[in-house]
Amino acid sequence: MDKVIVTGGNRLVGEVAVSGAKNAALPILASTLLSTEECRLLNVPYLMDIATMERLLSCLGAKTQWEKQKHTLSVRFDQVENLEAPYELVKTMRASILVLGPLLARCGKARVSLPGGCAIGARPVNLHLAALEQMGAEVRIEHGYIVASSKRLRGNRIRFDVSTVTGTENLLMAATLAAGTTILENAAREPEVEELARSLNERGAKIRGAGTETIEIEGVDRLTGGSHRIMPDRIEAGTFMVAAAITGGEIFVRSALCGHLRDLILKLRETGCEIREESEGLLVKGVRRPKGVDITSLPYPGFPTDMQAQMMALLSVADGTSVITETIFESRFQHAAELRRMGAFIKTEGKQAVVSGVEHLTGAPVMASDLRASASLILAALRAEGETEILRVYHLDRGYEKIEEKLSSLGAKIVRIKEN
Repeated sequence: MDKVIVTGGNRLVGEVAVSGAKNAALPILASTLLSTEECRLLNVPYLMDIATMERLLSCLGAKTQWEKQKHTLSVRFDQVENLEAPYELVKTMRASILVLGPLLARCGKARVSLPGGCAIGARPVNLHLAALEQMGAEVRIEHGYIVASSKRLRGNRIRFDVSTVTGTENLLMAATLAAGTTILENAAREPEVEELARSLNERGAKIRGAGTETIEIEGVDRLTGGSHRIMPDRIEAGTFMVAAAITGGEIFVRSALCGHLRDLILKLRETGCEIREESEGLLVKGVRRPKGVDITSLPYPGFPTDMQAQMMALLSVADGTSVITETIFESRFQHAAELRRMGAFIKTEGKQAVVSGVEHLTGAPVMASDLRASASLILAALRAEGETEILRVYHLDRGYEKIEEKLSSLGAKIVRIKEN
């Protein structure tokens, strides 16, 4: 199992390019099921989760072709040869549930394993299933699989009890080929949802209101293929912004979109960072020691839960006490125990973590529990005195493309040790 070793103390300076957004690419890849024509996706990050989705689509009958140097992935579904998304593929990645809606819309049947992914608490799919039933599908759980069928889905007015990103995306795709009009209320507003809708509209869908709480989808008989460029990854951009902040460095984050990062920018400025928007990205200048701030994770456009762990690393060396409230997932403070091993002073209880900033962290052996926890431990290690050994970094490969190379180019002392 690979591990990453970081020797802290270097101020990071330079420019880094943000890769395409994994959380936008995955649903758009799933949407290729909706057409018999080729879909060509540009700026696709080469990540473990993307590779898993490609294998899943191939299992269902897709013909795929990678142009890795160009970060381009082409997918064509002449016909769907298999209606089952098997446990072996779905267990490692929650986003695999996104093939449920497209399979049902195109083929009238689907058998999809209940999903896995990071161990950050329960993320039930009941909202997806209840919404599909409202569109006329028959749905049951059978031996760990979701089994769904429908002659043709019918448009309906659907209100999500809780805002759900994957639920919104699943229903958005299902509704594109449904009979009649579907209205999704309390829909997720994340940029990745809007990006999915944009890509579907480019292929002939009729979707209005994506990016707001109410989305209207007028069903069509067919979608075409086409090309689409994946938007920059706002969470990767945010991680590099925190890297500048925690090391007191100065980093130009190329392709970072200010409009997708407003809450993070606000909080980083409260810590003392200088952030300047430029035509091609964001320039972030850290300070010697940041100030403590309070953070509450919320659905977009609130502070992103996927940046909570990285900010905890920063606030662990801040001047003052910070309170972090996690409202999205109930088990997303697992990185706190590992940060404490490095000298951080963090108390967690329920949905809150109280972080009393210390002047110095020290290197230690630590273990990553999930994708964003991996990033938080690397960030803490960049600031820590001495060497930090981070185990179970396979999580990193699910969401960060060549992160060691990118950090090294900014002056970090970081290496990956490959072990059998």
